[in-house]
Amino acid sequence: MGLNFNQFAKEGNSFLKEYTAKLNLADDTDKGGRILTSILHGLREVITIEESLQLISQFPMFLKAVYVNRWTTRNKKKVKNMTEFIDLIRELDGVTSIHDFGSDEDAENYIKSTFMVLRKYISLGELEDIRTVLPKDLKNMVYQNVMF
Repeated sequence: MGLNFNQFAKEGNSFLKEYTAKLNLADDTDKGGRILTSILHGLREVITIEESLQLISQFPMFLKAVYVNRWTTRNKKKVKNMTEFIDLIRELDGVTSIHDFGSDEDAENYIKSTFMVLRKYISLGELEDIRTVLPKDLKNMVYQNVMF
């Protein structure tokens, strides 16, 4: 089986356009990509390595690449609630976070929308598994609007 990197790129670009539209960012796929990356990297910081591996096994190649980029299993972050998760994704986004995440309300909406878009790739069972390993005050991040 050969690798078709052009196909991965085509699927990734299509996904990013759809995702950016879902976040109401017009055609700003650069911003959409930064938001997606920060949220996925934030998620991998708060769930177990085992759950991360089970999650990405369901992702298409272009999402796997985003998820594992610069991944290290050291220095896991302790996040207890949505405010701390938003702070984490802003930290992961770096200097563009002021522009990308604006208010906490915007950030929360981006997080919810991200899980809604990712639902296309993630089984309900895996979502429930992720939900069980999240800190108590973050469980609604996965549960709202996605599980059913």
